[in-house]
Amino acid sequence: MSADADRTLPCAVCIPARNEADRLPRLLASLAEQDCIPLRSALRVVVLANNCTDGTVAAIRALEASGALAPLALRLIEVRLAGAEAHVGTARRMALDAGAEWLAADGVPDGVLLTTDADARLPADWIGANLRALEAADVVGGRLVIDDDGEADPALAALHARIERYWAGVRRLEDILDPPPHDPAPRHGDHTGASLAVPVALYQAVGGLPPLPCGEDNALVGLLRARGARLRHCPAVRVMVSSRNQGRVSGGMATEMARRARVIGGEAYLLPEAAHWQALILRRAALRRAFHLQPPARAAACARLGLGPDDLAAVGDCPNDIAFVERADQILEARAAPARECPLDRAIADLDALALALRDAA
Repeated sequence: MSADADRTLPCAVCIPARNEADRLPRLLASLAEQDCIPLRSALRVVVLANNCTDGTVAAIRALEASGALAPLALRLIEVRLAGAEAHVGTARRMALDAGAEWLAADGVPDGVLLTTDADARLPADWIGANLRALEAADVVGGRLVIDDDGEADPALAALHARIERYWAGVRRLEDILDPPPHDPAPRHGDHTGASLAVPVALYQAVGGLPPLPCGEDNALVGLLRARGARLRHCPAVRVMVSSRNQGRVSGGMATEMARRARVIGGEAYLLPEAAHWQALILRRAALRRAFHLQPPARAAACARLGLGPDDLAAVGDCPNDIAFVERADQILEARAAPARECPLDRAIADLDALALALRDAA
């Protein structure tokens, strides 16, 4: 074990950053203020500065020299990514891999990797809340709270609230039809790169984060769940994410913020109908029940859902029902018709009506 290992927390925060000279210092300052860092201890932080041209590295070095980051053991890694590899998926994987190597070098066998985005802002209990949630889970996603930087547009804030109400309605259906025992209510629905926590051993067991140009975070969560990991959407874990609509990643949070801005301008915001979620939840519940049957009965139950012998062979041996449902449902989802969509307010009303009818029928 290294000399510094006994003065650092058993985790590493891993951050990809590209041209974040303005926002990354704020994130690092919020990490330095985490309330779980004991006196004379430190928090490992890896910053992977990817193709920065705006003075990001100089800004961090200046902040470090000021003493403001004294509670952090900071490793700032500069890289120049080229061609098809020059994207956040590569950068986040490199940051997470560097964090895993650091923990291994320090002789921390049960270390935890956390990742967030360079333009995020963290409450003081973010690290502690993640570590507590991991006591009863294998991976933890943090709730995204849109940070308007003191310039909130009332119309946009109301839209954010309506969209959150929609997703809360989807989770309510899940609680009625197939409540996950490892992820009880109350829970949110976010598991993005803005706030993920996973043990090093599990991260490495699935081969690490897929280096995709977009959606690398959801792809990692999919791999973890396909291995049987219990995903917890703990309401105590939250992160403030930027409301900017000009981002570094096509398809990321900034793309969603740009979409919402267009809605304020009159564009329709379409989401899957309530019936889509009901069918999906019931299908996954049927798969969960099938897993617990003996092989002949399981095969028969899966055949009724559209899974043949070759499909079950592709699913393979699963350690638990979480893995079975994740693997089998991927096959069925790939064959399903696209979800029918409707305007946001109608979708919310339909979710509310469906939940009420299901509860009345129970």
